[in-house]
Amino acid sequence: ADSLDIDVNVTHKSLQEINMIRFFIIQNRAGKTRMAKWYMQFEEDEKQKLIEETHAMVTVRSPKLTNIVEFREYKIIYRRYAGLYFCLCVDINDNDLSYMEAIHNFVECLNDFFTDVCELDLLFNFYKVYALVDEMFLAGEIQETGPQKINKRLDLLVNVD
Repeated sequence: ADSLDIDVNVTHKSLQEINMIRFFIIQNRAGKTRMAKWYMQFEEDEKQKLIEETHAMVTVRSPKLTNIVEFREYKIIYRRYAGLYFCLCVDINDNDLSYMEAIHNFVECLNDFFTDVCELDLLFNFYKVYALVDEMFLAGEIQETGPQKINKRLDLLVNVD
């Protein structure tokens, strides 16, 4: 039988070359971060800088412009729903439309789960929001796209408590 040699020692440089989500941030118009999920390792001061730079870029853009912005060696793909900005930082060569759809799918799942979601739902139920993120995204990649399947899993998690 042929054996496969798998290199489990992934270096930081090779991790940067993989197409993946770098971070996912939800912010309001005032710049308050309502959720931040990091799929790469960043120092705390760098995280804060990324949050501030992301907010500064997306909030000043006209609604007439595209929801995709080049950012450092990556790009930010974002959508605004009411007063919240849902921002994904992804590789420059990734599929923009798949991430736009993933953000929309995420918001639809939030809306189904919380029944007309609002910013306060994100604040007071942050653990449920992170559970939803973990159901949809795994290790910086889109894991699940079916809203029915996602909501069924979330219901199971909530009912366990």
